[in-house]
Amino acid sequence: MKKLGLNELRKMYKDFFETKGHYIAKSHSLVPSNDKSLLLINSGMAPLKNYFSGVEKPPKNRMCTVQKCIRTGDIENVGVTARHATFFEMMGNFSFGDYFKHDAIHWSWEFITEWLQIPEEKLWVTVYESDDEAFEIWEKEIGFPKEKIVRLGKDDNFWEIGLGPCGPCSEIYFDKGEKYGCGCEDCKPGCDCDRYLEFWNLVFTQFDRQEDGTYQDLEHKNIDTGMGLERIGCVMQDVDTIFEVDTIQQILNKVTEIAGKKYGEDPSNDKSIRIITDHIRSVSFMVGDGILPSNEGRGYVLRRLLRRAARHGKLLGIDRPFLQELMEEVAKTSGEAYPELVEKKSYIKKVIGIEEEKFAETLGQGLEILKGYTEEVIKNNGNEITGEMAFKLYDTYGFPIDLTLEILEDEGLTLDQEGFEKEMQAQKDRARAARGNREGDAWKEDPLTSLEDASSQFKGYYELSRESKIKAIVFENQLVDNIEEGSEAEIVLDETTFYANGGGQVGDKGVIDSDQGIFQVIDTIKGANGSIKHIGYVESGHFGLGDSVSTHVNKNLRMDAARNHSATHLLHKALKIVLGEHVNQAGSLVEPDRLRFDITHFEPISKAELSEIERIVNSFVLDSMEITDYQMNIEEAKEMGATALFGEKYGDIVRVVKMGDASIELCGGTHLKNTSEVGLFKILSEGGVAAGVRRIEAITGRAVYNYILEKDSLIENVAEVLKTREDNLYNKAVSLTDENKELEKELHSLRSKMSMESANEALKNKVEIDGVALITNKYESIDNDTLREAADNLRDKVENGVVVVSSVNEGKLSFVATASKGAIDKGVHAGNLVREVAKITGGKGGGRPNMAQAGGVDISKIDEALEAAKSIVESQIG
Repeated sequence: MKKLGLNELRKMYKDFFETKGHYIAKSHSLVPSNDKSLLLINSGMAPLKNYFSGVEKPPKNRMCTVQKCIRTGDIENVGVTARHATFFEMMGNFSFGDYFKHDAIHWSWEFITEWLQIPEEKLWVTVYESDDEAFEIWEKEIGFPKEKIVRLGKDDNFWEIGLGPCGPCSEIYFDKGEKYGCGCEDCKPGCDCDRYLEFWNLVFTQFDRQEDGTYQDLEHKNIDTGMGLERIGCVMQDVDTIFEVDTIQQILNKVTEIAGKKYGEDPSNDKSIRIITDHIRSVSFMVGDGILPSNEGRGYVLRRLLRRAARHGKLLGIDRPFLQELMEEVAKTSGEAYPELVEKKSYIKKVIGIEEEKFAETLGQGLEILKGYTEEVIKNNGNEITGEMAFKLYDTYGFPIDLTLEILEDEGLTLDQEGFEKEMQAQKDRARAARGNREGDAWKEDPLTSLEDASSQFKGYYELSRESKIKAIVFENQLVDNIEEGSEAEIVLDETTFYANGGGQVGDKGVIDSDQGIFQVIDTIKGANGSIKHIGYVESGHFGLGDSVSTHVNKNLRMDAARNHSATHLLHKALKIVLGEHVNQAGSLVEPDRLRFDITHFEPISKAELSEIERIVNSFVLDSMEITDYQMNIEEAKEMGATALFGEKYGDIVRVVKMGDASIELCGGTHLKNTSEVGLFKILSEGGVAAGVRRIEAITGRAVYNYILEKDSLIENVAEVLKTREDNLYNKAVSLTDENKELEKELHSLRSKMSMESANEALKNKVEIDGVALITNKYESIDNDTLREAADNLRDKVENGVVVVSSVNEGKLSFVATASKGAIDKGVHAGNLVREVAKITGGKGGGRPNMAQAGGVDISKIDEALEAAKSIVESQIG
């Protein structure tokens, strides 16, 4: 038996099935395409489901893949056992109505015994209990000993998920030897002991399960196999765990080097080392596929794995960010098979580093608080943390509930999960109440669903006007035959030049007219059954079903929207050039007067970067590149290099928009004929809208011209006010700013001098109250900072002093109270004092015992308020 590394095994598997006429497909992204049922790809067949169901046609009826997968359903076992992992690679060969059991079994045997040279005596096979066909192929054609072919029941050897295609399995096992067994004489595959390792599952999809529970034969039978790369690696390298396989062990060794720990000496340390080793693989591949840390969906899975790895680094005594360094090892071990790890290495490390630093800020504080909670529970002989405590950690300090549960488990404690969920629900209820109950605004059912044929054909890519017929009219959410002047309604045509809201682009506006009337279109949206609904009102005349009409799209608005839409494609390319290939569209809005473009990016875009992005887009515009579009199937589009978006659903035939050598994207929106028609492109703003998502807002064409006119007018007006030339505005502004600073200094000095003179007068009128000197004073037109400074100066001039001062500045009344330590010792509280003083004028405020301030309302009562200070201080001291 050859000792083969994971990289060799992966290549050998693909090479073998290439000799059998299989199309060797690259691993799909971990982000499912056209599949909303999955968060992440979790099996080799998951990206191929549409081929098995017949929804899509495969590139070839024989395929072979090595698919990267993520599973987190049993994450709590990762690190605890030697076989669980969140990231793994699944090797599979597939047939879509081509070969079946005979070839699948024969080729598996050939690969195992001839290419891998696994000794036959080490192998066992299982088949479904009633699958005599598979049993006979193994026994009579392969010559496998029948006593080593085990028949198992439905739970073990039959694959099905609800209704639909399903079928029996045949699994191949490796006998690790008696030392791993249970000692029973009849020990064989199906036993719960660790002796027999299942490493290849052959699924024969031959039935279609019906709603009544019966099974019908499929017309086209399929083959779906799966062999875990890491698992067969354990067999070929004669090791007990996936963490001892060559490439994974290389990462593990790096963990121990960074931590300064030796693997195999301390079970607790070993657990943390295994968790980090596994999780850094998952994290690296997920970020490489465009996933960013967030608080929901697959972004939360990433954040959870990354933070779990960081926490276990802390448990190992690693007191610095280290996961970026580990990512280097992942790139070294898997970069040949997955070049994106090398191409995007700097980006992946950046994302990991930022998230690790963010978590470090909350981890220390959260651990300290949780430690306090647990110590208190243990002290009181309890064993459960309340849901309220855990929720506070989660909500206030951002401490993940998963980590709380894991830490409690380590301490032998539990969590009141029902209480935690109750707190979570209460928060959701509060948020819902704050937003307002909008259930009453739910969409009403579209009446067009009742029409067998409501579909409209969009004919507006190359023309704005067209002759058409009315297919349906909706008035007050009912299908009607006619509408009269003044009616607000929705009209559906058999063909239209109006673009319906979609792909981020807003719907067209314009006019539908006929010999009988004029209908003003104020919006165009997609409706049920493939319809395009023209929303508007009858300006004059009337319209009825079957009427012949003409469409007239507002040309200026359409062209402005097309400028912005074409500009988003150019902007997308410029962003990738300046920021990196990791940038992907995360949303957009295309309107006639502006564009909004959201992207996946982990930090603010600098002014210098924005300037370069703007320059590149305008260079594309000025290069006058031809804009062309093509209709083709999705595979041809991808081969052409067209950019597609994660999670977007595309049909068999797609529209590709190409702009010279700058951009190729899948897009259904309206565009220009040449990039020069954009005119000019100007970025207005950039900012964050969510974790890992930045938003750019920009304008083009006519809007840029208006923007320039506004700026010109503003510059002209400012120059006129400042009495200088436009080209001297900057120097004039600097000069005036410097001059203003000097004047402010002089004013502050003058006010301080005036307050000192006033203070001297106030000192003469101080009042002694049981050993406390009360000073009150009134100032005019000094700000709060100067007022506080004046109060401090007065207090410091007497022993055991308390001061209350006021000022009216720009129509606003303010009070400040301050007290010395000696006055406080006698019972004076500046915060309570100033609150009562301000209350007399209708104001409020408060503060600390030694310093406080308040605002007033009725200026006419200032003297009355200051005079009241004496009785208030007397009551505090008394």
